[in-house]
Order: sequence, then C-alpha cells, then structure tokens
Amino acid sequence: MPDSASAPTATSAAASAFRLAPLLLAALVGTMAMMAYVAIIGPVVRQLGVSEMVAGISMSIGGVFWMLLARTWGRTSDRLGRKPVLLIGLGVFTLTYALLAVFVDLALHQALPAALIAAVLIAARSIIGAFYAAVPPTAAATIADRVAPELRHQAMAKLGSANALGMVAGPAIVSLVSGWGLQWGFYATAALPLLGLLGIALWLPAGLPPQAPQGGGSQPAHAAAPAAQAKARPHLPLWDARLRLAMATAFVAMMCVAVAQVAVGFFAMDQFGLSEERGARLAGHALTCVGLALILSQQCVIHLKRIALRHWVMAGAGISALGFASALLASQPWHLLLAYAIGAFGMGFVFPAFQAMAANAVQAHEQGAAAGNASAAQGLGMVLGPMLGTGLYTLSPVAPYAGVALSLLALAAAVAWHGARQP
Repeated sequence: MPDSASAPTATSAAASAFRLAPLLLAALVGTMAMMAYVAIIGPVVRQLGVSEMVAGISMSIGGVFWMLLARTWGRTSDRLGRKPVLLIGLGVFTLTYALLAVFVDLALHQALPAALIAAVLIAARSIIGAFYAAVPPTAAATIADRVAPELRHQAMAKLGSANALGMVAGPAIVSLVSGWGLQWGFYATAALPLLGLLGIALWLPAGLPPQAPQGGGSQPAHAAAPAAQAKARPHLPLWDARLRLAMATAFVAMMCVAVAQVAVGFFAMDQFGLSEERGARLAGHALTCVGLALILSQQCVIHLKRIALRHWVMAGAGISALGFASALLASQPWHLLLAYAIGAFGMGFVFPAFQAMAANAVQAHEQGAAAGNASAAQGLGMVLGPMLGTGLYTLSPVAPYAGVALSLLALAAAVAWHGARQP
C-alpha cells in the first residue's frame, strides 16, 4: 500500500476542493438539524402540555447513543466503505425526523396522551442520535483517506467551520419557519438532512477504504505516524495507546463546551437579574457568538499551515481558558458574550487538531475506528458535561466557569508535557 504522505499535494488539494464538498454539506445540514431541535423543542413541549424534563431527556439521550455507537459506526465504515455508512446514517436520520415532524403536527392538532408524546420524542431522538453517530467519525475517516497528513487539520477545520455555521444557522432558520406554526419548524428540520443525504449520494465517490495489509508487512498511514513500525491490528482497542492523547483532548474539549452551554442560561438570569425570557435570549446570543467565533478561528487553522497540532491544542486551550475564566468577572451581559466568544475562538483551534491527531496516529485501514474512538470520547463529554455543569452551578454560579478554565489549563499542560517527551 503506498504511503499516503507521498501522495502529491495536487491530489490532496483536489480532494479538499471536490471531495470535501459533500462532506461539508452533510456536516452543515446535520448540525443545523440537531441544533434546530434544541431551539424548538422547548416551545413544543410547552404547547403540548408535556413536562419540560422530557425535552431535556430527549436532548441528552442523543448524546448517549452517539457515545455508545460512534466506535461501531467507525469500524463498520472500515469494512463496508465510507459512503454506504454515511448513506445509512443520514438516511435513517432524515426518515426519523420526517416521521417525528408528522407526529408533532398531529399532536399539535389533536389531543394525545402525554405519555405517548414523551415516549415518541425520546424514542425518536434515540434513533436520531444512534444513526447520526455514523456521520462525524465516518466524515473524519473519509478526510483521512483522501487528504495528506500535513493537510488533515486544515480539512478538519473546514468540517468544523461547517458544523459551526450549522450551530448558528439551524436555530435561525427554524425560528423563522416556526412563525407559520411549530410543526413547520419540524418539517424544516427534517428537510435539512435530506439535502446532505442527496449530496453524499450524488457527489461523494464510492470505494472501499484502505484494507489491512497481509502478513504483517504493513505500511503506516503516513510517514510521521507514531506506529510506523507496528503490525496491523484487526481491531483497534478503545484505549489504544496511540489515541489516548487525542481522545483525552476530545473528551475535555467537549465536556467543557457542554458545561458552558448548560450554565449560560442560569448564569444570565442569576448574575444579571434577567427574566426567563430575557435570560433565554441572552443565552441564544451567547451561542450565536460561539458559532461565529468558531468559524473565525477555524479559518485561521485553514490558512496557517505550518503550526504543529499540539501547538494548536495548547494555544487553543489557553485562549479558551482565558475566555471562560473572564466570565467570573462578568458584570454586564456583553461581558458574558465576549467571554463566550473568546472561549469558542480557542476551541476552534482544539477541535480540528484532535481529529487530525487521531487520524495521524494510526494506519490507513484503522481510520474509521480511530475517528470512532475520538467521536465516542466527544460523546462521553457531551453526556457528562451537562451533569457536571449543573452540579457545579449548585455550588456557585461561577463554579462551572472556574472548572472549565482549570480543565483547559490542565489539558494544555498535559499536551505540552506529552510533546516534551517525544523524540
């Protein structure tokens, strides 16, 4: 198998320009759909007379299934190929959202038992989380297949920018469409992943990913991989030593994001004395700042090509820690918005870096499993972060931000220590 590091730069550039397009579309509309649900589910459960706890459970359950199934989907893409797995994931994702939209439309116009509504919302969101879990690791593995190692973090940053744009655009579109009725917000949410499904079906080249070499005479995925002399492994362990740093970075980064997300609404109300409505509005503005800052910082990653991955993580974690620590001193709403913008700007350096770290640490035939491991670590952070954030908030309104800042500083120190130990 040829060494992917020896692939011509022109090939990598062509891959970035052409083959990334359907992946970017899928990432954009997938994130838009996920965030649109977050924006609309609160008003929907209120109007349907269902407990607000159902909304929270339905949102959290998706993260649980993402965590549990990301590795499975990644390994499956190593066997079956990237395109079939993306089509399956996006196909069921789209179909489930469409059926959920029809059910919500029915529930809004006809009295249904609250228990039935709760069960359908939670079950649908479980299926959505289980099958959308196929998309992030398989998209990352596709990039690792097609893009040379020295350009992977830039391609991952483009994927991250698409996700960040989806974070901003999804709630905006669904709030606009919902002006004609809440059910139309759900129909719009169902239409979004359909666009991604069509993009993958029409424009992503088919083909199997690199296969494990026979007889142990393996070539690494690229010349700089730490496992360059290792024998090919049929199954990538969850705690593979090559991926520990990337997975730890993914977990800490996602956990910190989740803590900050869950704390912002409470902090806005308690710190500034805002009503529930104004607090929710400020929280929405903060998350908009997060999306815009992520887009901006990931453009930096795309255009600054000579910076080592660990330096991106160290710089990003440090900047993000500074931003969230500044929330401790927030005395005006705009202070909080600035804190979240700075925090997200740093995170924009971290996310594409750990994805590229995972891809660069393993051999070509292990890319799907490696991306699945990193995605599972993200999912764990997504599940534990809200619980940790609410627990810290009961101690003090500033405790979540202090915890996030300290965690990010510890991450930067760990990455620096790991880099110092490398030859």
